[in-house]
Parts: sequence; C-alpha cells; structure tokens
Amino acid sequence: MSGFTHFDAEGKAVMVDVSDKADTERTATAAATVLMQPETLALIMQGGVKKGDVLSVARLAGIMGAKRTPDLIPLCHPLMLTSVKVDLSCDPARNAVDLTATCKLKGQTGVEMEALTAVTVAALTVYDMCKAVDRGMTITDVRLLHKAGGKSGEWGAATSSISATPPATGA
Repeated sequence: MSGFTHFDAEGKAVMVDVSDKADTERTATAAATVLMQPETLALIMQGGVKKGDVLSVARLAGIMGAKRTPDLIPLCHPLMLTSVKVDLSCDPARNAVDLTATCKLKGQTGVEMEALTAVTVAALTVYDMCKAVDRGMTITDVRLLHKAGGKSGEWGAATSSISATPPATGA
C-alpha cells in the first residue's frame, strides 16, 4: 500500500492537488444493506409507511447526498458529477433493503466517496422513514464494489486482498 495522500511531509492534513492529472472517465459503485424486522420490510413493500414511499425518497436522498459529499467530507474535491444512480431492492428472505449507488464523471479525481456517501445517505433515509416502527434496524456492509478510471485504473471488491470475513482465530 502506498502512503496516504491527504498528509503533507509534516503530517498536516491537505487537499490533494489534482491540477496535473488528466481528465478521464471515472466511475464508482458502492453498496449497503439495511436489515430490519419482517413487518417493517412488508410495510415498505406495500407502501404502508406513514412518511411516504420509502424507496423513492431514499433514492432521491442518495442522489442529493452524492452531490453534497464535499460539504460532508473535509478534503473531498467538489466534483461535476455527470450521473448518479441509486438502486434499492427489497429482499424478503433476508428482511433487508439492499442499496447500490453508481457515480460517474469525466474529471481529475475519482468518485468513490460520492458513491459511498450516496448509499450511506440513502440507507440513513430508510432508517429515518421507518424508525417509528423499527428502531432496531441495522445499516451494514457499506463498501466500495468497483471503481474505474484514472491513473490507478480499475479495482473491484472481488479482486481485493481484503477479506470480508475475519480470519479464524486459534481459540
């Protein structure tokens, strides 16, 4: 792993200078899951949540979140996103809402943080809209799935050396 880019030689936090980087097509996809009680998921699927259409509102919140990423993450560059797509699907077998977000642009820096912010804000919106009936919901598995573009090229979670499952201990 190379050194951290958001610190100068003295260890001070800095915004990375991307002025010498070429404009390239860049995409990133992130995912998250909201686990809940079966009754909560049934209400979402039936449109019975009093605050409204949970999936539509969460999708819009995710898009808005991606656009506001530099307001939330101190060293992120403001980006001219060309596309933000947020998908939500209900999985009754797991009592879950699965979320993905894909962000795109042509620019000098990547969109991983925007994709991660989009799924996180969308997941928080699901929680907010359903908390009156299920305060025990769990937002889990927030992760980057894929990124492409820029000097570092393509990366996918399936090819990462980091395991989602911790190694077994000798106990």
